[in-house]
Amino acid sequence: MLHIVDDEEVIRDSLTWLANSREIAAAAYDSAEAFLAAINSASTLTLDPRGECLLLDVRMPSMSGVALFDALALRDLTRRFPVIFLTGHGDVPMAVDTLKRGAFDFFEKPFNDNKLMDRVEEALAASRQAGVSAAIQARLATLSAREQEVLDLILAGNMNKVIADKLGISMRTVEVHRAHIFDKMQVKTAVELARLLK
Repeated sequence: MLHIVDDEEVIRDSLTWLANSREIAAAAYDSAEAFLAAINSASTLTLDPRGECLLLDVRMPSMSGVALFDALALRDLTRRFPVIFLTGHGDVPMAVDTLKRGAFDFFEKPFNDNKLMDRVEEALAASRQAGVSAAIQARLATLSAREQEVLDLILAGNMNKVIADKLGISMRTVEVHRAHIFDKMQVKTAVELARLLK
């Protein structure tokens, strides 16, 4: 989902049309506050599995695009919502500063439509990858300390008997831990597990 935040209706309409021409779903907001209200309205933030991207005007009445970017960064959302800044008043120091702080890109108006949409597609891909990584980390967080030890030994290529000897537990206990790990990580084999965590 492409989120367009710009106080100019003509820009919002144009960018929505441009996104739709590339078969990218888009939602438009006339202010930073409207976007924040939209993502805060859900009790848990539901993210589009196809990825998220935020096209953000730098200068808007009330809350600026940079202030919205900072608010998202505080909530650790800029990896899931890669930000591409748009501005008619851009300057090099502002672009460098936002890029250093994690913005995905920076475009000055007027911009090249195709180049902008190419970067949007790259941002959506980065967001999808960040989502996959977050899901894997969430699964890893469900493992007990002992399951994490067993996981490390599985990834090192150890067989159950070796794991049992190294940890001083029975082979049956290793098998139980292994089954729990595979279940929690949503894999069926050690090869799948290794591929998931590479």
